[in-house]
Amino acid sequence: MSDLTVFVDADACPVKDEIFRVAGRHGVPVVVVSNAYMRLPQDPLISRVVVSDGFDAADDHIAEQANSASVVITADIPLADRCLKAGAVAIAPNGKPFTPDMIGGALATRAIMQDLRAGSVGENIGGPPPFSKADRSRFLSVLHETLERMRR
Repeated sequence: MSDLTVFVDADACPVKDEIFRVAGRHGVPVVVVSNAYMRLPQDPLISRVVVSDGFDAADDHIAEQANSASVVITADIPLADRCLKAGAVAIAPNGKPFTPDMIGGALATRAIMQDLRAGSVGENIGGPPPFSKADRSRFLSVLHETLERMRR
């Protein structure tokens, strides 16, 4: 599949270097989408798209480009949902793939947590667990396996 592309929702992505390494081994282009300029390795397979700082501008760009030959790396659940609907594969930076079977529950949980955070003035109700070495390792494995599967 020659048009296979990895799209990175890059503004808060903790695994950019890992993406570049794995995609490079597979010869797969990476498009880094962000709201601000960021330094990237000089590599013909890595390109940058800087969008406006408008709300969801990066998400909108990625969702518009996503298709069945795309792997989208994002922690953003609504963006993952949009990409899945476009036929793309979506993977969180912790290595957990978003799937059509789980995305509805993830969206509902996100909405509940947003409501709880909005109503808890001064209380810390928590967020996701800190990013770990195990998350990084799982991500590397899942991205490698995904690219292998999609290239067949």
